[in-house]
Amino acid sequence: MAISNRKGSKKGKNTNKRGAPVREGALKRAKRLARGEEAPVRTTERRSKSLEEFEGIVSLSRDGFGFVKVDGQQEDIFVPMRKLHFALNGDFVKIAVSKRKLQAGASGRSLEGEVVKIIHRSTKPHIGILVVRGRQVWAIVESKNMPYDIRIDVAGPAELPEIGGKKAEHGMKVAVLVTDWPKRSAEPLGRIVDVLGVPGENDTEMHAILAEYQLPYRFEPEVEQAADKISEEITPKDLAGRRDFRGVTTFTIDPTDAKDFDDALSYRKLDNGNVEVGIHIADVTYYVKPGSPVDKEAFARGTSVYLVDRTIPMLPEKLSNKLCSLRPHEDKLTYSAVFEMNAKAKVIGQWFGRTVINSDHRFDYEQAQQIIETKEGPLAAEILDLHALAAILRKQRFDNGAISFERPEMKVLVDETGKPIDVIQKESKESNWLIEEFMLLANRCVAEYATKKCKAKNPTFVYRIHENPDPEKLDSLRSFAKNFGHQLGDTSDPKQAAGALNALMKEAKGKPEENALQLLALRSMARARYSTDNVGHYGLAFQYYTHFTSPIRRYPDMMVHRLLALYMDGATSQDKLYYEDCCEHSSVREQIATDAERASIKYKMVEFMQDKIGRQFDGHVSGLTEWGIYVEIEPTKIEGMISLREIRTDWYQFDEEKYETRGKASGRVFHLGDPVKIRVLRANLEQKILDYELVEE
Repeated sequence: MAISNRKGSKKGKNTNKRGAPVREGALKRAKRLARGEEAPVRTTERRSKSLEEFEGIVSLSRDGFGFVKVDGQQEDIFVPMRKLHFALNGDFVKIAVSKRKLQAGASGRSLEGEVVKIIHRSTKPHIGILVVRGRQVWAIVESKNMPYDIRIDVAGPAELPEIGGKKAEHGMKVAVLVTDWPKRSAEPLGRIVDVLGVPGENDTEMHAILAEYQLPYRFEPEVEQAADKISEEITPKDLAGRRDFRGVTTFTIDPTDAKDFDDALSYRKLDNGNVEVGIHIADVTYYVKPGSPVDKEAFARGTSVYLVDRTIPMLPEKLSNKLCSLRPHEDKLTYSAVFEMNAKAKVIGQWFGRTVINSDHRFDYEQAQQIIETKEGPLAAEILDLHALAAILRKQRFDNGAISFERPEMKVLVDETGKPIDVIQKESKESNWLIEEFMLLANRCVAEYATKKCKAKNPTFVYRIHENPDPEKLDSLRSFAKNFGHQLGDTSDPKQAAGALNALMKEAKGKPEENALQLLALRSMARARYSTDNVGHYGLAFQYYTHFTSPIRRYPDMMVHRLLALYMDGATSQDKLYYEDCCEHSSVREQIATDAERASIKYKMVEFMQDKIGRQFDGHVSGLTEWGIYVEIEPTKIEGMISLREIRTDWYQFDEEKYETRGKASGRVFHLGDPVKIRVLRANLEQKILDYELVEE
């Protein structure tokens, strides 16, 4: 897991004439404002002799310059600090491109622009510490995307709000939304939208991450009350029309610490020698009706969020952990995909519909893996038979062109207080693959059935899609791989490209450059998303694919359940525009959740390293840039950066073409994967940054 660093060093702090803490960059900006060299952009646009104008979102650096990302344009537009004109990180702006070619050293960018209008401010809050000086109040923001502190728009500290039972006061961590940037002001104005607590406390810091990504950490009372009113009793009316699987061997396999179980497998041998495999999924939509308070909240959230030390569920606990969770020895209502399969894992017949189950056993992945390895334990015959079928399905998938590489993933272990105690690598074994392959089978077959075999003509449906790789990015990967003596095969055809990528990763496996090649290969691919337009799933090599198997934690799965039920009951095709909007919303919510999860991992990794300042570690070079050498240390793979400007023994420069960093005097060269020894220099929790220094032999 990368602990991102910023280009350049942190600005020093000072105070303005009112005694408020202000960064050096803000002081310089204040002087320019006083001289009238800048004016805030409001309702009128600045005039600029430009080549082109675009609209896009600002990405601001801590050093004050920024980039604007424009949809449909591969390269971001560089904006110097003096040309941002009060735009902040996340703001949606109109930008005029004033230069096509920049001088060497301008971040390698060929486009430079100027903000001519702030169309609207970002609604994403900034996280800071409150500082009170007399009647003035500021939020001191420590962020790699925010070079300014924010003055709180109150007449005095007595007007500071109380939110969630916590009073905003000096020293508290808060979430602040920028509301304005007045003329002649050195800093923006803002209002407090959440009081998070005492800095450094685990709950405060996790709530800060949730607030930064505008994720809720509690349900509103009306949502909890609506969930509480849902009956837990299963009546004859609830069972009407359902297939009864309560007498069929059924079990769940989940992580050890899982609290909600939304999928189960059933198994039985048929008289003809084939087997029947049922993939049973919690029937969430039977309980959660469209337009209900619970449904509206689930749609708004879009997904559950998994931080290092907690889960922020999409559904209230009564549904996610109790009513819909497929706990052992309890009758549960499910929506199922049932397959008749022969010994070669060929699907002979299939059935979809509502069911009732009673799980016989709850396994965790370790228990199931032990049964696979020892061939002994509860339900061993069933698990071993399903494992054999899953192995065939997995081989078929890769033979058909599925991408077969994944970056190693690290897991932070924490104690009961949230303090990190270790960092370990996650392992994916046969027990994980067993569940994965049958979930993939259900998702694929549901999508194909809904598209081709339901009564509705050209039905609107929710697909999980993954477009073909970007040819230009594949060419970049090819050039990069040549630096290490690797060849990327023919990628002109998407299926050939998958084989070429798999072959490249197999060749690089275990070598120093493996991680970098994997990262570039993944970047060549589009991000998987939800859509009503089916273009297939490139990474899995499926023509039809959806998400059917996790409605407790993903709203798109609830949409799929509802659409499948409608079409099986004879309904005509549903409103495509409505469902496309829902797909776009779900894709955005998924990415936000992923970003928050990564932020929590970064935070805990930096926290884990806080008591290791000054200690030396062996590691290897994991990345090279014009401003630093990134190093992953062993055995935790925690990444930090050696700043080139802080290496005093030589002048090092990065050669992008050769992808190496070379010392001017010594001639020492750093390549990806080179072994290095580092000393932990700094651990900045607020910015989630680790700085290393090179230990030279």
